[in-house]
Amino acid sequence: MQPVTRYAKSGDVHIAYQVFGEGPINLVVVPGLVSNIEHYWDEPDVARWMLRMASYARVVMFDKRGTGMSDRVAELLGLDQRMDDLRAVMDAAGMEQAAVYGISEGSPLSALFAATYPDRCRGLVLYGGFTHIRQEAVEAFLSYVDQAWGTGRLLSAFSPSRANDPALQRWWSRFERLGASPAAAAALMRMNAQINVGDILPTIRVPTLVIHRTGDRVAPVAGGRALAEHIPGARLIELAGDDHLPFFGDNADQIADAVEEFLTGSRAPVSLDRVLATVLFTDIVGSTEKAAALGDRRWRDLLESHHSTIRRNLARFPRARSEDDRRRHFGHLRRSGAGHALCLRYRGGDAVAWHRNPRRSPHRRVRNGR
Repeated sequence: MQPVTRYAKSGDVHIAYQVFGEGPINLVVVPGLVSNIEHYWDEPDVARWMLRMASYARVVMFDKRGTGMSDRVAELLGLDQRMDDLRAVMDAAGMEQAAVYGISEGSPLSALFAATYPDRCRGLVLYGGFTHIRQEAVEAFLSYVDQAWGTGRLLSAFSPSRANDPALQRWWSRFERLGASPAAAAALMRMNAQINVGDILPTIRVPTLVIHRTGDRVAPVAGGRALAEHIPGARLIELAGDDHLPFFGDNADQIADAVEEFLTGSRAPVSLDRVLATVLFTDIVGSTEKAAALGDRRWRDLLESHHSTIRRNLARFPRARSEDDRRRHFGHLRRSGAGHALCLRYRGGDAVAWHRNPRRSPHRRVRNGR
């Protein structure tokens, strides 16, 4: 299940946040330019990334003021107020101290927090970060916002490896719209264009890990190198790839491994290729007749509703993966310690499932996930 969204009060502004995981360390994730903490869970790769962190930490994620589910504000005042928002979220979650994980545009804020409150920051991770935003990047982003915000076309820059994935394209389109309005996105970028944290980096005195992909086109690797060079004792990991986001790309697991090892001193055991797994197969009952009765457009809407429901539930299992033939079938494989098979069908608006344990009989019929 998705964590409950709560609100922390930072001055007169309500900051939306979620807490999940029961690990022994506290971890606060500072997102990029825009975010929506509830929409994250609808994308399986993002959900797996969050659940991976939850396996070893108590995690807080939040939407910065003016974005996602947090309050819209008349004026964005800069990093000091946003730093207060981070502190307010930690206080509301009962975290006196935490590691801070800044992603992309969240890196400057995370670095400033670590420098200002070293007693509350036990470690710092900066992924895809920079000290300041290049002017040409600002102009390109503002042009996109003005002409195409909400279309999802920005996905090709943020995750080139998934640019031709239609399902992710649709998710990303909604992510833009749910993250900020066009005017809010433009105001955020203009505010960020005024920021440069280069001067405060030498004052950071907490353990720091900097991770960057060498082909990142949104935030070139030079930004990560500058962070690592000027933060005393920082460790830099450069990885191949051109995806800007840590949860997409062929080496997303390698990034997750590096973060876990830095924060805990060890990484999760390597999985074996031969495992006992749970298989789930879904099928829309009477699909041929239903497609003919509904027509192309309504049939596509039904398929997307079906697939979204399955993905959302599958995302609860961090090591699950799915195969979708884009017509009416959806196959899933979940590694587990029990050999169970499930078959799920859509009938009308209900999901009807049959559950089979190979050690027991007969089948057990389940409706609506119960």
